[in-house]
Formats: sequence, C-alpha cells, structure tokens
Amino acid sequence: MSASFDEAFDGIRVVELAQWVFVPVAGALLADWGADVIHVEPPSGDPYRGLLTQGIGADRAGVNLSMALANRGKRSLALDIRRDAGREVLDRLLESADVFLTSLRPRALERLGLEAAGVLERFPRLIYARGHGYGVRGPDANQAGYDASAFWARGGLAHMLSPDDRDYPISQRGAMGDRNGAMSLAFGIATALFNRERHGRGAIVDVSLLATAMWTLSSDVLAALDGSGPMHMPDRGATPNPLVGVYRTKDGRHIQLVFLEGDRYWGEFCALIGREDLATDRRFADLAARRTNSAACVAILDAEFAGRTFEEWKTLLSGIDAPWSPVQSVPELLDDPQVIANSYIGEVAHDGGSYRLPNVPVQFDGRPAALRRAPEHGEHTESILIELGYDWDRVAQLKEASAIP
Repeated sequence: MSASFDEAFDGIRVVELAQWVFVPVAGALLADWGADVIHVEPPSGDPYRGLLTQGIGADRAGVNLSMALANRGKRSLALDIRRDAGREVLDRLLESADVFLTSLRPRALERLGLEAAGVLERFPRLIYARGHGYGVRGPDANQAGYDASAFWARGGLAHMLSPDDRDYPISQRGAMGDRNGAMSLAFGIATALFNRERHGRGAIVDVSLLATAMWTLSSDVLAALDGSGPMHMPDRGATPNPLVGVYRTKDGRHIQLVFLEGDRYWGEFCALIGREDLATDRRFADLAARRTNSAACVAILDAEFAGRTFEEWKTLLSGIDAPWSPVQSVPELLDDPQVIANSYIGEVAHDGGSYRLPNVPVQFDGRPAALRRAPEHGEHTESILIELGYDWDRVAQLKEASAIP
C-alpha cells in the first residue's frame, strides 16, 4: 500500500514571510500535503486577519474563513524581523528550511538582507520562492500589486470581460488572481523540490499576478500576437455555432450548451426536444448551414428553451450524452451532487465543532486533502523557538527586546 499523499511533503519545512492571500495560499496548498509551513507574522498580525472586523470572511461562529482558507494547516510565529533579535530567529529558521516563501517586494527584501542571491549563497539547497504583482524586473518591480490591480486591471481581464456599453469595467470577485497564482506558485515550488532531489541544488521560483492574468487570457493573448485583434464573443444572433451558447428558460434561468461538434449532436438534440423537423431543415443541415442561418437557428432555440422551466430542461438534457450545464448560483453549487460526491468542500474541526472550506482541487488516489485548521496569531511562537534550541531564558529575552509579542 502506497504512502498517504497527505504526507507527500512530510519533512519539508517552509518558512513563509508573506501576508494577505496570494503567497499564503501557496503555502496552504503545501501544508495540505504534509509540509511544515511556518507563517511568520509581524507582532500586530497578518493584516488579512483584520478583514474579520470589517465583516469579511466570517461565518456565524466567528471563524475568519478567509484567513482559514489561506492559512490552514500552518503554524504561526509572531516575530518582528526588523529587530536584530527577530532577524536572528529568522536566520536560524532558514537554516532548517527547505523553502523560503515570500510576498515582499524586491526593495523590501534587499533592505532586510533577504535578497535571493545572498540567501542562496548561504543556503544553496534552499528553494527561494516569491510571489509578486508585476515581476522582479522592470520599472514596476517594486510597485505594490494586489489581484484587483495587477491581475484584474492591468492583466486585461477587466477590459476583456466588461461589456462595451458600460461606463466602468465590471468588478472582480474576491481574490480570483491570488488563488490562481497560488496554484502556479505551489506547482513551481514542487517542481523545484523535485529538481533538487535530482541535482542537489536550490532554485529561485517566481510567479507574478500579471503573468497569471496573461496565462488566464492565453486565447486572447494569442489573438493579439497574430494580429487578429481582441477575441470578442459574438452576439447571440450571429454566433458561428448556435449550439454553443446560453439559453434562457421559462422561469428566467439559463442553460449553457457547449456542442462544439454540432453535427455530432444536432440530430439527437432535435429528437430529444421533439423537433425532428429541425434536423431535416436545409437551413440547419450541417455546421456550415447553421452558421449561415445562425440568427434564425438561435431564435428557434430561444423559443424552445422559453417553453420549459430550468428543472425541466435539466431533466430533459440528462438524456443526451453531450456537453451542457445549468448556470448555477454559488449556494446551488454547494449542494451540487458532483461537489458532494467528490468532496470538493472540506470539513475542518475547530473548537469542538467544525466549519467548511473549498478544498484544494488536486486529489491523489481518489481522496481529497485532509484539511486542518489555521493557527491563531502567534499560536506556535514559543514552541517553534524551543524547537530551534532557544531555552526559556532566551525566549524571555526576545520578549524583552520586543522581537516577539
């Protein structure tokens, strides 16, 4: 029997000097698979904790769910690295680390003496991983970057996803770029660790929110590269394939059809909805004909979809082996049978109760990650210091020096 993937990174220590969402989520993904991730927080705490006071990220039990999602399975060390005594603790941590994970900008890292070249000279087997807004080179390398700015706004998503008739671009949902970038960063770290096993040396891993946005919009970037201009989705009445699109049901809900191979599904679909006449209509005989007469085809399908309710369409379409989906709300998603069957929502034990979080989308051997709770601010400070060889007298001295709270 193979070892559990919950322990895939067992023995790997990650020192995480990062705040907010992007980089800490990468650390949480590594913790899901067994890494010892030490979240180094300032004495005042990761500022992401403060969102709870704004009513963001809290459930009815008072758990800061946003913080929990970004920091599950970690240990928290409260440490002021701006003080000599605090920096000494960080250096000792790095001696025991496999990965240094940070969201600090290049100028801040240089000011702290934590720039990549110097750290890797001292610890040549270390994986030095950094997540940033705009990359580590160029005129804006030191500009602060959040997902709403570096990913959504500058990365082109706001422009591409906003209808032309809007005075302002649509707003982004929370931390979309952060969590996508975190997956890439965790993948890069895992790759670097694998390479270290083969070649015995560390590496620098970089992921930016700007690059993450460009990767997300790869189809549009390709269109721009070949000079064909931005990829605007066609109007519903002039679509190249009427079997790829959203249709409105009788009760105002929507169904997404994605019959890319239209000729493969057209006849069966027409029979399913009781419109065999459409299958023999010369206007819609094949993909080319439906494209030429797309406005008429869409109008007919609009009328068909308007004749049945959302639930009726879901029941009816379950009888065809073709790609389609209901357009669901997030509350509906939580009760989706596929979500439940595949454990895409995880349960975390907490103070005699539990709360639920989205699970990491990666599963091994048919099992999701076993989620663990996030730490309280500085919860493991003293135990980590003892692990590093500090005695209680020295811990007291660190408190007196305000290196730890």
